[in-house]
Parts: sequence; C-alpha cells; structure tokens
Amino acid sequence: MQIRFDDSSLRSEVVGEANGITSKEIREHTAQAIEALKGFKKISEDGLQGFPHLPFQTKTANEILKFAQSVRGTFDTVCLVGIGGSALGAWALDCGLRGPHPVQPAFSTRNPRLVILDNVDPSFTAAALASMDPKKTFTVVIAKSGSTAETVATFLIVRDWMMKKLGRKAARRIAAVTTIGSGDLHKLAEREGYTEFGIPKNVGGRFSVLSPVGMLPAALVGLDIRKILKGAAAITHECWQPDLKKNTALRAALMHYLAWTLKNKPIQVAFPYSNYLWGTAFWFRQLWAESLGKARTRDGVEVHVGQTPVAALGATDQHSQVQLYIEGPNDKVFTFWTVEKFSGNGRIPKAKLGLEAFDYLGGQTLAKLIDAEQRSTAAALAEAGRPSCTFTLGKLDAEHLGGFLQLMEFETALMGELLNINAFDQEGVELGKRFTYGLMGRAGFESYRERLKEFEKKRP
Repeated sequence: MQIRFDDSSLRSEVVGEANGITSKEIREHTAQAIEALKGFKKISEDGLQGFPHLPFQTKTANEILKFAQSVRGTFDTVCLVGIGGSALGAWALDCGLRGPHPVQPAFSTRNPRLVILDNVDPSFTAAALASMDPKKTFTVVIAKSGSTAETVATFLIVRDWMMKKLGRKAARRIAAVTTIGSGDLHKLAEREGYTEFGIPKNVGGRFSVLSPVGMLPAALVGLDIRKILKGAAAITHECWQPDLKKNTALRAALMHYLAWTLKNKPIQVAFPYSNYLWGTAFWFRQLWAESLGKARTRDGVEVHVGQTPVAALGATDQHSQVQLYIEGPNDKVFTFWTVEKFSGNGRIPKAKLGLEAFDYLGGQTLAKLIDAEQRSTAAALAEAGRPSCTFTLGKLDAEHLGGFLQLMEFETALMGELLNINAFDQEGVELGKRFTYGLMGRAGFESYRERLKEFEKKRP
C-alpha cells in the first residue's frame, strides 16, 4: 500500500512568499508539530480518544463478519438510517469501492445495494421506501446518542413499514449501532430483540467509520472489512512517527496549518480526481468542519477559528468552479486526491475523422487525460499564486481507502492540537439539536422552544 503526499506546490518557490510556505517557516514550526503529535498521543494513550485503536479491534471485526455471513443472501438492499458521521463513512466506503450508484452492478441478494436515509425530506424518504421491498431489506439504524431526532423519526417510519409486511419477524432484519448500555435506541433494541453493535464511548461520530458504524454496513454489502482495517492499521503505525519525512499525516497537518494561519487561506478545497472518491470528499467535509470550527481554545480563549472545507470533483468542476479558484479571491488552499493506477485505462479509439479536436486524442487513454487535467489545473493555479498539494493513492482498493480515511482522521486530530482546540466536541451542533427538540415538543427542552420563539419574534 502506498499513499504519497506532495507539498511542493504549497512552497514559496512555486507560488511566491505571499502565498507559499518557506523552508524557514517549516523549520520554525517543526517543533510545534512534534509537540502536537505528543499531545495527541497522550490523549489517545489515556483513552480519551479511541479512533486510532479501531483498526486493531479484531474481535469486533470478527463479530461483524460472523453476523454478516449469517444473514447474507436474505436481502438485496441494506437500508442505513443515520445522519452525519453515522452515514457518511458508509457512503465513502461504498462509493469508493463499488462506485457511485449509477455504475454499480445490478443489485441482488449476492450484491446488495446500500440505500442511505440521512435526511428527513419526506418526498425522498417516501421514494426510497417505494424503491425497496421490505421482505428483501435489511435495516441498520445508527445513532451514538440513541436520540438523534432525524434518525429516530426516519427509523420509526422504516420500522412501521417493515412491521406491516413482516410482523414480529421484522426485528430479525434490523440491527442497531449505538452506545451499548445507554440511550433510547439501545433500550428499544433490547426490548424488540434487534442485533446490537456498540460504538466505543471515546469515538465520536465523525471519527467512527472504522467502528461498527462503517464496518457493519460495509460487511453487509460485501466489502472486505479486514482489508479496510489492514490498510488503516498500517497508516496508524506511520502516524505515530515523530518525523515529518515519515509521518504523512503530521506533515500534511503542519503544511495545511501554515497555509491557513500564515498565508491566510481560510478555505480548503478537497479536489478528488476520481468519481469513486466523491463520497470520501463529503465525509471529509464533515470531519474537517465539525472538528476544527470552534469558538474557543482549550484554555477558554475566544477565537472563532475554522477552515471551511469545500468539495470539488475533477475534472468535472474545472468547468464549474476553477474560474473562481484562479481569478477570484486568493483565500483557498487546494488539496488534490489522485489515483495512480485505475482499474482500467479507458483506451480512446483511433478514429481518423480529419478533425483536429478529435484526432489527437485517438489511441490515448482516459487515465492519461485525467492525470493531465489534474496536473494542468495545479499548474494553472500555481501561475496565479494559488497554493495546492496532492495526495496520491497507489490504487483504489480496500487497503488504500482504509488507510486514507485513517490518515485524514489523524491529520484532523493533529490540526486540532496545532490550533490548541478540542477537535472532538461539537457544541454548535448540539445547540441546534436542542432547539429542534424544543420545537418538536420533547420533554425537558421547553426553554429552548421559548428561546426559539424569541428568535422568531425578531424576524420581520
């Protein structure tokens, strides 16, 4: 497995000192990066954050595989009910290893499709149910707290839909992923007899893709979770190395930190040049935004810090966003994600049509073209003084994707340490949840309903 990080187009030699990082700046902040690594390692060793340990929890993986094998062949659809970190990781894995839905093979009991209900749009939910057969559907409901309003509401609809066709047998076709021993989803799972898998208490939702949150739906649709975890384990060993040359996550965190804080780049564009990595870009968007957008440092200093993540797809978005990126505000750093070896080259036929725009492409490949597109975009950005860097995956398989997801989680955690913030809480999200509970009439949240009414009164 090989994942490379090229930061040369972040350097001042390429994009100028106003926008690029100098060797002196890297040297001056290297000690800070090493301290950030030490700080996060202590947090991990003290058991406060558990995502680094997930790839090594073979007992859990074996339990998931055993369960998935026991139910395989009884369904052609896995319906995942969850939101945010409870859904995006599974989508990243499914899209990354089987492709976006339009290009996946016809679904069957041997190749189940993954349907993710991660929003409460009533039209979308109704259409999703109409596309599935409850007698051939296995439902996975995921909520760490066990009380997320969107997930609970949608699951009540899915549960009723299944029970109308299957009666009490519906419970055999439902698995719950939640905090074992606490929360209302856990209580319901015990009461109705759902198979239950636990989310470690020290693993937050956006860092949970390698827990049962991502591994259970992955195993149910037939992905090789052992290889996913193997790749993540290999990267984890690398991520503890106190050497910028050996630790890709630490080097990437430092370079992004310097681009952000010294060169005033408050926006990061995640720019995959592979449709298969599109789901991962959306997963990363939550990881980066929710982890690093914070009001205060660990010391309580008000900072309102955060780098806004944007997802763009190459080469598609060269024709929709790159005009802004090259000639608009120079407030962005671009992170390309590329694949060295695609599953096929996409050979272009030699059709001699006597038309220049067609003939020069004949006999070449789409793999060569998409590589040229990415390199050309990086060069055009550099000429305009726009810094970029590139992650390159040797190929897109289970090991590489598992490793890349773990690498992104480490980079995010280390960025949090560099900023002296808690990358693992989410008070802003929680406040919105409380307002929703109050507005929907949940007991104990009446004060939030009143606060919301005061807000409504201020609106013209």
